[in-house]
Amino acid sequence: MTDTQRKIGLVVCLVTIVLAVLDMQIVSAATVPIVKDLDPEHGIDKIPWLVSAFSLASAAILPLYGRLCDVLGAKHVFLGALSAFLAGSALCGAAPSMGWLIAARAVQGLGAGGLMSVTMVVIAQLSEPGGQRKGAGTGGIVAGGGIAVGPWLGGFLADHASWRWAFYVNLPLGLAALATAVVVLKLPGRTSADHSIDFTGAALGAAFSSSLLLVTEWGGKEYAWASPQIIGLALASVTALGLFLRRQYTAAQPILPPSLFRVPALRLGFAIQGLMGAAMSGAIYYVLVYLQLVRGITSSSAGLYLIPMAAGIMAVGAVTGRLGARGWSERTFLISGSVAGTLGFLLLATTGTDTSLWWLRAAMLLVGLGFGQLLGQLIQLVQRTAPERQLGVATTAVRFFQTLGTALGAALFGTLLTRLYDGPGEIGSLTVLRGAARTEGLASYVSGLDTVFLCGAGVMALCLVLALRLPRTAAAPEPVREPVTA
Repeated sequence: MTDTQRKIGLVVCLVTIVLAVLDMQIVSAATVPIVKDLDPEHGIDKIPWLVSAFSLASAAILPLYGRLCDVLGAKHVFLGALSAFLAGSALCGAAPSMGWLIAARAVQGLGAGGLMSVTMVVIAQLSEPGGQRKGAGTGGIVAGGGIAVGPWLGGFLADHASWRWAFYVNLPLGLAALATAVVVLKLPGRTSADHSIDFTGAALGAAFSSSLLLVTEWGGKEYAWASPQIIGLALASVTALGLFLRRQYTAAQPILPPSLFRVPALRLGFAIQGLMGAAMSGAIYYVLVYLQLVRGITSSSAGLYLIPMAAGIMAVGAVTGRLGARGWSERTFLISGSVAGTLGFLLLATTGTDTSLWWLRAAMLLVGLGFGQLLGQLIQLVQRTAPERQLGVATTAVRFFQTLGTALGAALFGTLLTRLYDGPGEIGSLTVLRGAARTEGLASYVSGLDTVFLCGAGVMALCLVLALRLPRTAAAPEPVREPVTA
């Protein structure tokens, strides 16, 4: 590929990452208009499935995408994922009922799972043969920025346009990206000599991740933690995990090879990615809830307070490349990013019912500076140290562990906050309390929220401990194969 083709290919990849990440967040702010339009009487009961269908499908397909990249070639898998995402977007926008919309969101999620993982493989292969893979770090940073901006965009579309445009907006950009990718991308073909695919392992991985996500999304909300539904899902998740792990050690070509975990840089990188996912979900979700519940800020306006976090993530992207060229290693960035994230959460932990909102913005900026370094450098570290024949599975594993970490973090933080709250009524009643009861309830809620942010600081501190254990010079990957265009 020429240098111009590589640059165009990189832009295509970044556009598709933004589309996929935005759709993870954008619908949550538009659920009320959707219900009013499609099913005013019973639609509210289907909202959990509307929100879960996308994330469940995305997480379930992730382990399979990596192996498909190694067997079929990243370009073919990328085009397939983008096509599925666009088909799902069109079906969502045209949905005449909630059932239709939920099914279409699942189709969209199947494609998005590839766009948020396979795209990183494509970016890595766009690098010059034998050169450093810095583009993947840019992709991670763009994804983080999209996560931060998504809630604001969702609130804006919900307030000022039809909810259907949250899906239709994907079509012109996505179709342009698809057509460009077909013409421009000339990537290496298969990187694995063995073309077999472990569909049994993929099914077990999907069963594990889906049941785990349902536990974390429904536990304490739709069903009590001790209810038969949650206990049954938890048992199913543990059973599927055990069978999945056994399959990975016995399959000829596992979709998540145990050999990857024998490389210290990969093992520690996966762990840091999972912990970062847990902390990131807490920072975004609970800051938004605090602004709306405690400070009375609208959903679209609350999303604006994530802009400092997005700015921090993007600013890091403008600096890390130059510092990396001067000898800064991924290990150095991961250490400094963990420190910045820890300090940001410590600032959030001082939040009160009347804390200056500029203080909150400063804390989110610091959190963004930390996450920006982790998002970009973890992907680059994994791709630099993974064997070339396992580039696909290693890259998608990064996203897989982040997804699991996000789910577990949301569940643990939510349960902790519920247990700490000792105000009048339940947390959900804060929206209807008035007078002294509301003042007491908000004070108790904010106190519990500060403890949650302290736990977030602890999670980031654990990231720091793991980053310090990274080898100072990670093992180099196997030599890059000569490109075979596909």
